[in-house]
Amino acid sequence: MKVFYSDFYTFDLPEGHRFPAAKYSLLREQLLAQGILSPDELYPSPLAPREAVILAHTPEYFDAIYTGTIDPKIMRQIGLPWSFELVQRSLASVGGSLCAADAALESGFSGNLAGGTHHAMADGGQGFCVFNDIAVVILNLLEGRQIDRAAVIDLDVHQGNGDAAILGGRPEVFTFSMHGQKNFPFRKVASTLDVGLPDSAGDEEYLAGLERSLPDVFAFEPNLVIYQAGVDPLAEDHLGCLSLTLAGLEARDRLVFSECKRRDIPVCLTMGGGYAKPIERTVEAHVQTYRVAKEVFG
Repeated sequence: MKVFYSDFYTFDLPEGHRFPAAKYSLLREQLLAQGILSPDELYPSPLAPREAVILAHTPEYFDAIYTGTIDPKIMRQIGLPWSFELVQRSLASVGGSLCAADAALESGFSGNLAGGTHHAMADGGQGFCVFNDIAVVILNLLEGRQIDRAAVIDLDVHQGNGDAAILGGRPEVFTFSMHGQKNFPFRKVASTLDVGLPDSAGDEEYLAGLERSLPDVFAFEPNLVIYQAGVDPLAEDHLGCLSLTLAGLEARDRLVFSECKRRDIPVCLTMGGGYAKPIERTVEAHVQTYRVAKEVFG
């Protein structure tokens, strides 16, 4: 199993900032410490090249971010202070997803210990997302004719508005988002299939909605599934609004992985959100996703 990581690219944040930058290195450390991944299964992520990124983003936005001439209003929407280190980390996050998608097509499964930055739009980021790695991956695979159809299964607590905006005009792409209906983003962009859940929805309601929706995704017959496995539906997540338990998240991940495996559909796993306090609870949930992936895909 090949899994890509980019936590060696670090960037500074103001004290008390809500973005949990520490979770990425903590996740890698725990996956190794618990024996879920071995060192020879982990690969450093390369920086995504400009020509790959601008298939999903405008050249003007890429260049402004890269050179630091970006409009401060866009940086406020992203919610992170600009730095060249942030740019490097963002490009490595996209690079990890590009590599993971290629590896998934070869072996059936791969993952990126970052990514899932589903709020970034073609001409600007938002919601802690600088570049949209999911859109970049799919458009590059389609451009290179490596796939004919792709599906996004986005189970972050926040709706994948950037995915829907960038990929919505492509008949070769099915975007599915199940999220808290009243949570960010407050102006949602219609996916191929959206399931908005009420506040405090728990395991039973969540899993029932997922079981009802997945047949529509698989009827599309994708050549690849990109699974955005945010763990912010957890009840303890302070930026979420749902009430899932760790057992509910485990059942969610097992259902997605098992159904893809049964249909022989490769899966590229990206992290997505997770903002529980203490941060160890978020890391535990992300570790669990990889444990389930190992059990299903071997």
